[in-house]
Amino acid sequence: MAKEEKKDSKSRFGEILLEYGIITHDQLKKALRRQAQVGGHVGSILEEMCFLDEDSLLSFLSKQLNVPPISLFRTRIEPSVLNLVSFEKVKKFRVLPVKEAGGKVSLAMVNPNDISAIQDVEFAVGRRVEPIVTPSYQIDKAIAFFDKSGYGSDTFDGEQLRAGITPVEAVSVPDVYSLLRKVLDDKATDLHITVGVPPSLRIDNDIKRLPMSALTPDQVKEMCYGVLSEEQKEIFHRDNEIDFAVTLSDAGRFRVNVYKQRNSFTLAARLIVDEIPSLAELALPAWLSEFALKRQGFILITGPSGHGKTTTMSVLIDIINSRRRANIITIEDPIEYLHKHKKSNVNQREIGPDTTSFAVGLKHIFRQNPDVIVIGEMRDAESIAVALTAAETGHLVLSTMHTLNSTTAIDRIIDIFPGLQQHQVRMQFADSFLLVLSQRLIPKKGGQGRIVAVERLINTHRTRNFIRENKTHAIRSMLQTGAEDFTSIDQSLANLCAEGKISVEDGEKFADNPKFYNEMVNARTT
Repeated sequence: MAKEEKKDSKSRFGEILLEYGIITHDQLKKALRRQAQVGGHVGSILEEMCFLDEDSLLSFLSKQLNVPPISLFRTRIEPSVLNLVSFEKVKKFRVLPVKEAGGKVSLAMVNPNDISAIQDVEFAVGRRVEPIVTPSYQIDKAIAFFDKSGYGSDTFDGEQLRAGITPVEAVSVPDVYSLLRKVLDDKATDLHITVGVPPSLRIDNDIKRLPMSALTPDQVKEMCYGVLSEEQKEIFHRDNEIDFAVTLSDAGRFRVNVYKQRNSFTLAARLIVDEIPSLAELALPAWLSEFALKRQGFILITGPSGHGKTTTMSVLIDIINSRRRANIITIEDPIEYLHKHKKSNVNQREIGPDTTSFAVGLKHIFRQNPDVIVIGEMRDAESIAVALTAAETGHLVLSTMHTLNSTTAIDRIIDIFPGLQQHQVRMQFADSFLLVLSQRLIPKKGGQGRIVAVERLINTHRTRNFIRENKTHAIRSMLQTGAEDFTSIDQSLANLCAEGKISVEDGEKFADNPKFYNEMVNARTT
């Protein structure tokens, strides 16, 4: 029974301090957050945070563990005593010999109940060990001091440790709304909040951690709860994830997803841009507007994830919206750009709130009388089949696909269907596609932002025949030569390099054929 009480008192040290009125609930909560970040004994952390004075801490440690206490900050230790225990054992067991008298060695310990450590030291020194409790942070500072200054050659004066101490500020929970405003201020696209690292922003497609402390599970949980309504909390607890929007009058609208990973809360937020950029602002070619204003056919935008496909598609939608009277229906996951009604009606449907999937959303789309159909991403055979049928029957279809280049996109569209259907799909795609645009965002020379490189594959007599005959490899060769007004991604990269907009090395990283790219770079610079 006594052992159980002792074990319980040890695990409830913070609560004991609370019961005696030594600290407050808020102080304990902040100290526990700090403990989750850096480890250590909660009592030591309370002292570091100036919530508990050293004498009170030592007194409670002594009562809790039933051994005498010692402050290393007030202790002098002679070299002869230090050399009784090797520095390796000092670091291994987090102990320090402080006094020798009467055939006993007084040993300062973080855990005086560590019997194996006591026995190991007793065997090494050939004397009985008397354990004394000391705060964990004092042992850690002593070890760090010895690592730097050497161990056992000079008298140790604990005042040397105290000189390096500065009070630790209480760890507060970062404000999510302030972090969302920082997304806008730092020209980022996304905010990521996850356990174990500081909050992070996505800037120019790179994750950059903010100069803050790593977040604890409790901090992230509190941050997520801070942006969820009671109804949203119920949905989250049921599904372990939830999508919703946050609107700030001074920062704009954000698409937010809260989800679970490794049993911890995580938050991802993306800035939804109201102002649609122009082709010129994105350095996209002006000829894209000609394709956007076509009345029928299929425009496919491809490229790696995070390389601006959705933005390019939104620009094309805005061109149609500004210059044509049409009924535009989009199915997106999620909606990233909000389109206002201009000359066209723009009906934006989102996976989740408005429809359950791309396939379901497209099932009855022809009854919605569309002129332009926008499919956020080609993911399945059903969606592709509807897109091809729509493009053949008098509709303009825009979509994106995660592929490295235009020809792999064609192969993927065809290969997603069963073998018996592939011939028909080749015929449909060959007849209906207008443009396959592949793009990549490359870091600008000098490090300020990114610039787009584009691959252009248009529908010509030769490309139609190559697709029908399942010869996409021949299209790749044709692209590299620049025949029939085609442009490969490697040619686009070489042009940007020759214009001094990107470095040779960055261009090579994103090249489809690095050897061909380097040959073109050399040809343009010699």
